Amino acid sequence: MRSNRFSMVLIPLLLISVAPFAVAADYSNEPVQPIPTNVQLDEKKVKLGEQLFLDPRLSADNSISCAHCHGLDSGGVDGTKHSFGVGGREGPINSPTVFNSSLNFAQFWDGRAATLEDQIEGPIHADREMASNWPEIIKKLSGDTSYVGQFNASYKGEISASTIKDAIATFERSLNTPNSRFDRYLRGDADAITADEKLGYELFKDYGCVACHQGANVGGNMYQTFGVMGDYFKDRGGHSKVDAGRFNVTGEEEDKHVFKVPSLRLAVLTAPYFHDGSKEKLEDAIKIMAKYQLGRDIPDDDIALIIKFLRTLPGEYNGRSLEPHP
Repeated sequence: MRSNRFSMVLIPLLLISVAPFAVAADYSNEPVQPIPTNVQLDEKKVKLGEQLFLDPRLSADNSISCAHCHGLDSGGVDGTKHSFGVGGREGPINSPTVFNSSLNFAQFWDGRAATLEDQIEGPIHADREMASNWPEIIKKLSGDTSYVGQFNASYKGEISASTIKDAIATFERSLNTPNSRFDRYLRGDADAITADEKLGYELFKDYGCVACHQGANVGGNMYQTFGVMGDYFKDRGGHSKVDAGRFNVTGEEEDKHVFKVPSLRLAVLTAPYFHDGSKEKLEDAIKIMAKYQLGRDIPDDDIALIIKFLRTLPGEYNGRSLEPHP
């Protein structure tokens, strides 16, 4: 797996050398690509999935919904260091955004779920999250005439774990955020971003950030060790079980501290940062990445320009721009 992981790192670095930003009129070879705008989904299933996503009856005590940790009005996250489940139980890890999650090649920080459907099993059953089970959920939903009608329309009346997961995952696939200013720039609108934002993108590439953060989701398509150029966990002051990353899934020594690279599409909206939620400010998160992933010290002025670039990445959801105000 390690050879595969590092071969993926080399691809964007090669792109940097062959696709000079300043002279290219065609941005199709850029390491960052636009989010697709032509996703076709069953609208009835999307509507049903949204209702389920927002329904607290999926939790054991009817207190929290999927949106409890993945707020659709707050960048798809809850803004806390660690998320809290039923009964106020604190989880061990920071919740990633649900927006653009369909563009990830695997789900969860450790990549233990291959699909969005598989991912749903985790929070449903986890004691520190929804702490529920499918028989109880199916019983609740089967007593709701509105749900009965919707499942009749979309799944021939079958209310089961598989149809519930399919509906929620279909809704989650609708949560892409296309048409960002940077996407419009990549599609040929040279004036969609400012000179400073273009320079920020140049720096993002030149410092090597694109080695891990590339593609339509600006991440989410590879694994990487947290601490390539130094021992982040030792310097932080200790280890927890979740710090082992992919090792908890594979048991392979080489997978210790290996995580799915997070998407940066909504990074300006999704503080705090990293799986441990240890950094509140994006500036500090970039400094950590520069030190432990790149072995570099990035000047504050360059960090400010990179953040200007990152601010161009949030697109639209339900016809509303997600880009934060200056």
